[in-house]
Amino acid sequence: MAGQVKDREAFQRLSFLYQAAHCVLAQDPENQALARFYCHTERTIAKRLVLRRDPSVKRTLCRGCSSLLIPGLTCTQRQRRCKAQRWTVQTCLTCQRSQRFLNDPRHLLWGDRPEAQLGSQAAGITQLHLAGGWYLVWKTQEASFACMHLIASPCSLAL
Repeated sequence: MAGQVKDREAFQRLSFLYQAAHCVLAQDPENQALARFYCHTERTIAKRLVLRRDPSVKRTLCRGCSSLLIPGLTCTQRQRRCKAQRWTVQTCLTCQRSQRFLNDPRHLLWGDRPEAQLGSQAAGITQLHLAGGWYLVWKTQEASFACMHLIASPCSLAL
């Protein structure tokens, strides 16, 4: 990597905590308190250091209790229709808080739109699905780097 990435260690810590929460739930679905602790810690670190997280990462965390939202395990997902639009409604099974997401294939998040990009100053997180797992890629002005994100079992992350 050519340039220095600002807050590289913080991004690595966030990635580790997110991976650890996934691994805890993959190994023992009953141990939701530890996964919730990891997610809460990840959220507080990101807030304290004012780091932007990708919307796909934020959508997998409950805003009420910081649980990791996995459909069928820690949340329910339902498809609803309201005013000729389709919505996905996620309800956390711990705190019963629900989130709605638009189900329009033409809908783009603001960060993905061309007018939101400022040339080389685009910052954010993207996910790449490669053989062996998911990779989270943080993009900054100076450089970009990737951290491995394993969701599938077996979990090789040492806690």
